[in-house]
Amino acid sequence: MLLYWHIFLAFFIPGIVGYGGGPSSIPLIQIEVVNRYGWLTNDQFGELLALGNALPGPIATKMAGYIGYEVGGWFGSFMALFATVAPTLLAMILLLGLLYKFKDSPKVKKMTGLIRPTIAVLLGVLAYEFFFSSWEDSGTLQTIFIGGASLLLMEQWKVHPAFVILGALVYGAIFLS
Repeated sequence: MLLYWHIFLAFFIPGIVGYGGGPSSIPLIQIEVVNRYGWLTNDQFGELLALGNALPGPIATKMAGYIGYEVGGWFGSFMALFATVAPTLLAMILLLGLLYKFKDSPKVKKMTGLIRPTIAVLLGVLAYEFFFSSWEDSGTLQTIFIGGASLLLMEQWKVHPAFVILGALVYGAIFLS
């Protein structure tokens, strides 16, 4: 029973403090499942993040469902998914009237503007860690090739990012496994 409580907390806490949706809560989920509970290694989390980004839908719920299932089976998956959506659900029910009343307040707009740099720093640290993990695990040439090819495909030839991610997955399955 304690395991399911830990699963709930591991996803509820990032949901509460992860202002800005899934991308802002990913570094917080990483801290919980990798550093705090040790359910995944940093490399496993990176692979899960890459796979989750390749699939349609919200990233946080996909990661919660998978990690919850791996750690605690079907009920663990349910607990992780519920914990991921519960903060938003509670906020919508309890704070919707208050938020609607003050939506045009300069103080609320200023608060929102101050939170954005924090989210950017968290995502930057996560990208930095994954880049150097990739650099060490896949090798210098592989990392430069995939990064350069992705940049060219998206910026030069305007290929949709979904196809670039799919191509990187296929490349990785063929050449890096």
